[in-house]
Amino acid sequence: MSPMDSSRTRTGGPGAERRIARTAAAGAIAALTLLAATACGPDDTDKPNAAPPASSAAPVSPSASAGKPALPGLPGGLPSLDDLKKWKYDDWDKWAKQHVITPAAKGFWDLQKLLQAKPKDPVAPPQQPTDDGNDPLPGGVQAKAMTHPYSQYPVDGKVFFDISTDKHAVCSATVISDPQHPGKSNLVWTAGHCVASGQSGEQYSNIVFMPEFNSSGAVSKGKKAQSEKQFAPLGIWRATQAISSPQWIAEGGETGSAASQYDFAILKVENQDGGSKSLEETVGGSVPVWFNAPRDQLSITAIGYPAAPPFDGMEMERCEGGKPSRLSFDKTRPPMEVIGCTMTGGSSGGGWFALKDGKPALVSNTSIGPEDNTWLAGPYLDDVAANALNYLAKRP
Repeated sequence: MSPMDSSRTRTGGPGAERRIARTAAAGAIAALTLLAATACGPDDTDKPNAAPPASSAAPVSPSASAGKPALPGLPGGLPSLDDLKKWKYDDWDKWAKQHVITPAAKGFWDLQKLLQAKPKDPVAPPQQPTDDGNDPLPGGVQAKAMTHPYSQYPVDGKVFFDISTDKHAVCSATVISDPQHPGKSNLVWTAGHCVASGQSGEQYSNIVFMPEFNSSGAVSKGKKAQSEKQFAPLGIWRATQAISSPQWIAEGGETGSAASQYDFAILKVENQDGGSKSLEETVGGSVPVWFNAPRDQLSITAIGYPAAPPFDGMEMERCEGGKPSRLSFDKTRPPMEVIGCTMTGGSSGGGWFALKDGKPALVSNTSIGPEDNTWLAGPYLDDVAANALNYLAKRP
């Protein structure tokens, strides 16, 4: 297996207007790609490529220590960034118990529902923020389709979920290593907006992960699969637990904001058909998460399943973005990482990969992107993200 083979997953979103940067993990340097795409939910507009109305735009969030927005499970409001980095297991546990997800019933996700799922991603503001911590935005890097079968990229896949009844949505995601259960991980990395809406308070349901989605091309170019095994060759893995950052839950919205700087989520999954094998054992690998990775040492490949035109969500794509630039809405928080990439909505949540000691590691995920689909941005994964992973890995 090449260095990039075990790391990609992306998320999707409603139209070009809701792009979320996508990321993904890859095997070999040529394959080190998990394309990031935007949007993770249903398309509620007649013109998916139109900019969202001004009234739908979420205001730029205040700094982590200012304003203290109300937050379920945290009566005192959003803690400061320094406080969040010091949270222990019990602190995360109190937080997580306020945000319980509803597992999908076996057989809920049939091919008809999968084809109805639309991206639902936050879109970047029309103008680049003027706060400190911003670099010139990169030019577009053309996304490239991965070659079938996808067995060489087993850690990448798609996340499907319900925004509400009959509103099916899609994102991308990646199988990550579990520090508490080496070799037997059941953990998946995606974007926070693929799990919950943010400040509006919607917790999504029926969340599942399908590694190696459409590996054989059974649903490519309008073809109809005859069985579940054809589009989900490694099974359907339903989320039983999920956690996102307090920043995303408190402040996240329809447009890029300071909340996007912490737009990540982690899922704990189980095979809907049962069995003793873990997700990692089933797909044949996982990718570690590289927290606090030195930006100047990174050459990033993003992988995902972009679903908004000109893509259709059936194909795994990648962008070789190279060295990331910076994008910041709030200079008190780590700037987002930005790469050139033409992936669209649906690649959200997909992994961003870089080589660490010669092996692929996940360093971010697709979160936001502009309407012209020329670049993607993903959160910088710091101690808050590391502590969230450690908590979920330890939780029974």
